[in-house]
Amino acid sequence: MRNRWVIPDIHGYLNTLKSLIENRISLTKEDTLYFLGDYIDRGPNSKGVIDYIMSLQDQDYDIHCLRGNHEDYCVKAWHADQDRMLFKSNIEKEWRKNGAAATLDSFGVKRPRDISKRYIDWMNDTKFYMELDKCILVHAGLNFRINNPFEDFSSMMWVRDFKVDKNKVAGKKIIHGHVPVELSMIHLFSQSEAYDFLSLDNGIYYKNRDGFGNLLAYNIDTNEIIIQHNVDSYE
Repeated sequence: MRNRWVIPDIHGYLNTLKSLIENRISLTKEDTLYFLGDYIDRGPNSKGVIDYIMSLQDQDYDIHCLRGNHEDYCVKAWHADQDRMLFKSNIEKEWRKNGAAATLDSFGVKRPRDISKRYIDWMNDTKFYMELDKCILVHAGLNFRINNPFEDFSSMMWVRDFKVDKNKVAGKKIIHGHVPVELSMIHLFSQSEAYDFLSLDNGIYYKNRDGFGNLLAYNIDTNEIIIQHNVDSYE
């Protein structure tokens, strides 16, 4: 059976991601896997997460990657840092407040400019959104305050609150991550037709908070949610 899986914010937790893919959903090359972005920052192995996804792509798994706000931070900080000798750019300072140190450590570098361009190119190749038959996949959400929400790429990575206008998305459900949601609420959103969105981010980095600390995989066609608790050792 061909499955279509969606995995949200990973944030550098490689072992948890591998356990979810290899042990919990048992991904095959007949399946399709969509990532909602935020591969990096906070967790112990951001580089390893990207390497692992690259390896799946190289093995011809059907993988589709969206861009999150943390990749946006990284790419912009990398470009801003190219011509600087000592002083950090404003975007780098902002990124460092939001988990950059863990990412830089995983690459074995001190400055954004020292991250290999190969990884920056990979981040740049990610999509802002994907429209499928049943739903629209996006990292954060859409800006429904404008006539065409598909023109606002920044909101796709950064918006934190939005009200769906079904007329602007052909009645399709918005599936996104970005803001951590308690697990029981995610189950509610997934099972009820009353909701026109589904937030899948369960705050993988909240390891010791009840109802959080998991990485999820959502089956678009069956509504099944597979739960993998954070198994990485990192504080």
